[in-house]
Amino acid sequence: MIWAGIALTVLGIALAAGAMDRLVLSRFESPGSESLTTRAVLEKEFGEGPPSVLLMVTARQGTVDDAPVAAEGRRLEEELARQDGVAEVSSYWSRGKSPAMRGTDGKQALIIARMAGTVTEARTELGEFSPDFSRDGQLVTVRVGGGDEVFRQVSEQSRQDFLRAEMIVLPLVFLLLLAIYRRFSAAVITLGMGLFSVITTLALLRLVTYVTDVSTFAANLALVMGIGLGVDYSLFVINRFREELRSGCRVDEAVEHSVATAGRTVAFGGLTVLVSLACLLLLPFPFLRSFAYAGIATVLTSLFAALVILPASLAKLGVRVARRKAPSSEGRGWWRRTALRMMRKPLRHGIPALAVLLGLAAPALGLTFGVPDERVLPEDVSSRVVQQEVRDNFAAEEMDAIQVLRPGQAGTPANHASVGATATALSRIPEVHQVDALTGSYAGGKKVSEPDSGSVERFGDDENTWYSVVATHRGLDQDIDRVLSDVRATAGDDPVGIGGYPAELSDFRGELVDRLPLVLGLILVVTFIILFLMTGSVLLPAKAMVLNTLSMAVMMGVLVRIFQDGHLSGPLGFTPSGTIEPSIPILMFCTAFGLSMDYEVFMLSRIKEEYDRTGDTIGAVAVGLERSGPLITSAAVVLAASFATYASSGIVFLKMLGIGMVVVILIDATLIRAVLVPVLMRLANTANWWAPAPLRTLHARFGISESDPSVSPAREPAGTGLLESHASDR
Repeated sequence: MIWAGIALTVLGIALAAGAMDRLVLSRFESPGSESLTTRAVLEKEFGEGPPSVLLMVTARQGTVDDAPVAAEGRRLEEELARQDGVAEVSSYWSRGKSPAMRGTDGKQALIIARMAGTVTEARTELGEFSPDFSRDGQLVTVRVGGGDEVFRQVSEQSRQDFLRAEMIVLPLVFLLLLAIYRRFSAAVITLGMGLFSVITTLALLRLVTYVTDVSTFAANLALVMGIGLGVDYSLFVINRFREELRSGCRVDEAVEHSVATAGRTVAFGGLTVLVSLACLLLLPFPFLRSFAYAGIATVLTSLFAALVILPASLAKLGVRVARRKAPSSEGRGWWRRTALRMMRKPLRHGIPALAVLLGLAAPALGLTFGVPDERVLPEDVSSRVVQQEVRDNFAAEEMDAIQVLRPGQAGTPANHASVGATATALSRIPEVHQVDALTGSYAGGKKVSEPDSGSVERFGDDENTWYSVVATHRGLDQDIDRVLSDVRATAGDDPVGIGGYPAELSDFRGELVDRLPLVLGLILVVTFIILFLMTGSVLLPAKAMVLNTLSMAVMMGVLVRIFQDGHLSGPLGFTPSGTIEPSIPILMFCTAFGLSMDYEVFMLSRIKEEYDRTGDTIGAVAVGLERSGPLITSAAVVLAASFATYASSGIVFLKMLGIGMVVVILIDATLIRAVLVPVLMRLANTANWWAPAPLRTLHARFGISESDPSVSPAREPAGTGLLESHASDR
């Protein structure tokens, strides 16, 4: 089996080598939404669509209306139109000197373009010519910006962060494993299982790309989770193997017992993570589904490594993996003493711990979902600089115009009066800076310019008319959903289609939030079933749900406090936007909830094993935490270290992922496991193990446990003697 593992690794390396080139880029879009339907109609009928690239043209002297500067601007427009992948180009000069495309000081003007093809094709072509258009000429300077340029540079930065994370996480995890095991061979084999998971996950992702699109960001998740889960699962199996050796088992017996006990628990723990991440498949977004593909592949490859390759390796290495010396004073360790101390006076310890966690979670009540923009990049990146200049020097963003399609309103002279009336009404909306239509441009309820020579053809045909509604910066930043609602209400009683980049982001966010109850509900139900099968209890899974939800609330509170409100933004090196883009927290919730349940499975399995042996709840909690606590803490440290490598990323998404996951992992492994778990189990006492008779019958048939089912528990009192003994020891 070792040779089979080596062969799979070699094959995985061959496939993984080309995986990154197969991964694609994504836009924040909701397939089948009104905004995308409107975009398709505008592209087909009018050759129009949301622009995604801009050239910022700055006059070195004079203004953009000076003849030489205007001539240079038109020449740049023509040059940009000749580039591969560019479908449509317009500029301040070809749009009749549209006010929305001119800087307030008159020194800057915009050339905007729409890219053809898929997002990956568009950004690949953009990457080819973008550097050439960053120029410092005699008449003007030119810089490249726009949504596609911003997120092209986000993708470039994420690839660099991936490579840097690889260079940091591998030696860091190896040093941590050496400190945990104190055995070189054990550390090498455990890290090897993590590497196997990363390599084979990337290989599987490459295969998935032949069926569907997979985002480039999936590789980032595959790295940290592959190392983290591959190492964590191996830690649990090797720890059990060491226990079996210490109890006097032969190597082959120790391997067999380890797989039969800890191996089953690892399998069910992996199932909780897999289920949580698989729920992302319920979201109709390729970007988030890509994380589901990466997560499922990571869990499967980590389980294969821990349950198939690792046991064969342990059988080969034998006692070389064992501890150099047996741990001293077993049963009197820190975790046991802490558990007994918590249970002796549960309310005294539980209430302050709960207060701390609720305090950390409180900012989550102010969570505001928003849309991503250039502020996800570091301040000095070129596209971020350009977009900031648009915010500072332009009254509105032409790139983010709302496109209003009026099906059935022909762009004929007979309808010009009604078109003008609609455009006038739209321009009166407080957050609207300018409205462009086939009859001219409008602002503040008045017509401010006549149509240019191409306006009639651009905005109307024999069947339909559309309007370009340019919102102010304030309207885009503060409440774009209300602006879109006002635009829809003002456009007329007949059905209209609302498109443009703001509408696409709004549809994406709305669909995402609407699907959340289904995703979260399914995660809770399935993990409840898994924990019931492990414990045979109704209360313990319910308690685990509550505690894990509390951990998730703490994570969201920290994200709001840091990334939405901007605390620590200076030291961490990012610019807060006042909102949080929803897809990343949802990914983090699914990942963190699964990992927390993973640890819950490991911990409860040891508590249940001891309870089945003795029938003593208090003693089972103390012994179970003594056996699982150090291991869970070690696993949490390794996993946190893996995610922490992204805390230094220049991309806010990855920085948020790194910091948020570190917080929830460490909180879960400390305050939750060390304090609230023993406190709640002491308060529930024998009720911990209660279940209705039909469910007890179900568990007896289908339940799983690390303990030997043939051993009947010797029922003892509820541990009061143990607590009294602990008190006397103090």
